[in-house]
Amino acid sequence: MPPPPVRRAVLLGASNVTNSLRHIVSILGRQAGGPVEILAACGHGRSYGGWSSFLGLRHLPGIVGSGLWRALAARRLRQPLPTVALLTDIGNDLAYGEPVERIVSWVERCLHELADCPAATLLTLLPIARLERLTPWQFRLASAVLFPTRTLVHAPLLSQAHALDAELRRLGREAGAAVVEPDPAWFGLDPVHLRRGLARQAWDSILGSWPEEQQGETARGVGRLPWPLRAEEARLLRWTVLTPQPCARLADGTSLSLY
Repeated sequence: MPPPPVRRAVLLGASNVTNSLRHIVSILGRQAGGPVEILAACGHGRSYGGWSSFLGLRHLPGIVGSGLWRALAARRLRQPLPTVALLTDIGNDLAYGEPVERIVSWVERCLHELADCPAATLLTLLPIARLERLTPWQFRLASAVLFPTRTLVHAPLLSQAHALDAELRRLGREAGAAVVEPDPAWFGLDPVHLRRGLARQAWDSILGSWPEEQQGETARGVGRLPWPLRAEEARLLRWTVLTPQPCARLADGTSLSLY
């Protein structure tokens, strides 16, 4: 039997979490010095509040309405554990046309749920410094590739990003979360996704604010994660697909549940 988990981790985000999930899991194991129980709500194009799609084929529920919170409450009752949490990729909802006030209410609900754990929480801000440096043609290209079904205008979007940034800073202060401002050098022409060659460095920097009292002496790689990793609830075209969680268990006892 593998050893029991020594820490619980909650990961909330979208493409950046999905693209770097293996590295994030490795950092979690290194910091905890043992198995980690991971609950993640992520996925390409993920919204914090509403259903979102990827290529029009796969649809996932909003993070606040996902089964993660039910599972987290049940696991807290069954086995209390030191808990860390990450909230990132919050800007997608601006591109979906959601008002700042609504996005703030979704993030605030997540923070309130995490406060009951209690969780040592990291909240990343939007990459505004990179967005500000986009030339008109770069913005048109990026928006056409990233959000092809949306018509985005640079100036209003940037103004909303600034307003959301200020609210996220306020929420972070009130919740006692560590607020992380992304380095614009982590992004290329694509202003929202971490550059492939710098993603590992970026996550090492971001997640370095998590507590490391039990940190292992050496970094432990996790190898390849099983594929495909399926969320508890998803819609594929017209069909609802339900998958029991955890969807992956690693050799060291770490478990991964997706919602």
